[in-house]
Amino acid sequence: MDPPLADPQQPGWCNPSESADPPSRMSRQQILTVISMASVNFSSMICYSILGPFFPNEAVKKGASQATVGLIFGCYAICNLIGSLVLGKYIVQIGAKFMLVSGLFVSSCCTILFGLLDRAPAGASFITLCFIIRSVDALGFAAAMTSSFAVSAKVFPNNIATVLGSLEIFTGLGLILGPPIGGWFYQSFGYEVPFLLLGCVLMCMVPFNIYILPTFDASPSKDSFFRLFSHVKIVLICFLMFNLSAGLGFLDATLSIFAVKTFSLSTGYVGLIMVGLSLPYCLASPLLGFITDKFPATRSWFMVLGGIATAVGFCLLGPMPVLHIPSRLWLLVFMLGVIGFSLGMTAIPIFPEILTCAYDHGFEEGLSTLGMVSGLFGAVWSMGMFYGPIMGGLITQHLNFQWAAAIQGGLGCVAVSITLSSVVIVQFSMVCIMGNIMCPHEGPCVERKYKFI
Repeated sequence: MDPPLADPQQPGWCNPSESADPPSRMSRQQILTVISMASVNFSSMICYSILGPFFPNEAVKKGASQATVGLIFGCYAICNLIGSLVLGKYIVQIGAKFMLVSGLFVSSCCTILFGLLDRAPAGASFITLCFIIRSVDALGFAAAMTSSFAVSAKVFPNNIATVLGSLEIFTGLGLILGPPIGGWFYQSFGYEVPFLLLGCVLMCMVPFNIYILPTFDASPSKDSFFRLFSHVKIVLICFLMFNLSAGLGFLDATLSIFAVKTFSLSTGYVGLIMVGLSLPYCLASPLLGFITDKFPATRSWFMVLGGIATAVGFCLLGPMPVLHIPSRLWLLVFMLGVIGFSLGMTAIPIFPEILTCAYDHGFEEGLSTLGMVSGLFGAVWSMGMFYGPIMGGLITQHLNFQWAAAIQGGLGCVAVSITLSSVVIVQFSMVCIMGNIMCPHEGPCVERKYKFI
């Protein structure tokens, strides 16, 4: 009996004649999209990251406790979570371009307003305004980033990880420049200047993106988040991503206070220390994206190895009290570098892996599915960013930073263990069914996809 003919529209099949052709140059739409997404990633992340070196200490001076500081960081994440789910579902109805531009506008206004909070009375007034402004800012950030991920995947469907990894250079630059710029401007000019300056930079991105970003037409899908989240593989990936973002949220709320108290550093130097987290991530992301696009089978193993390295990094960040290793500045910076590199190993493959799983389970290819995957990605990431600062702040307040970091590393070990077990089971299943897989084409161009879990 002859094997069934391949459907050229079916994911997983490729045309042998097309595979031999050299890759074409980027179209005008692709070039404009890359420029737009790079500007969004850079400007959004630099405004997000300026708080780390000085805001926790400033909030404590205004009457906030360590746990309250964690809640201020956490409320940003929970509003980002809600916004990502809602906006990801309705990205087609709202319009990807409008969502991105309006999100930038809201975030720029909130950044400027946050710079005026030092004029608010200390105590309940200051804390309430922090919660309100950060919550609205989170909705703007969710709109911009959800649209950014979906649009990038829409314009570059065959090189998602490569493009996202390359764009993470600009995300990393924002994370790298935000803390030192914020710390040094705060130290030199006070609380207001960092927010006012960077808020105006973000505002300038609004007309820029209105002009260069193309408009994308799409049809709504009947699929839902519940169906997307009903698959075990996606749940496991999301659990790993949750622990990853929880660790970053923990560092946002606690690292600066620990560094200032332990090593007597100024806010400017605390900002430089945080570069140790962002720089390895920024440098490694493009290469990791290229490798995972070229060899999709490596995505699961990259996520597992990155999760292991992250867990070890957190255990040695303090370091863990049971190890009886004294805190050293060089060790702190080195472990931040390990965490930053392992973040790239784990985070870069996640989006294309979830998207591949969605397509394998019958989701329609288009902007609507991309929006839902982007929304799910942002929501789970925000859930971790909500949990991390709050629990990290509470544990640090009642124990110390060393124990809090060790507990975060332990949770990472649990996530990695579950993910590793699933990867081993999947690999064994693939070996067992290998002889039953038939392919209508011969040659290395054929991409074989295995549906599991």
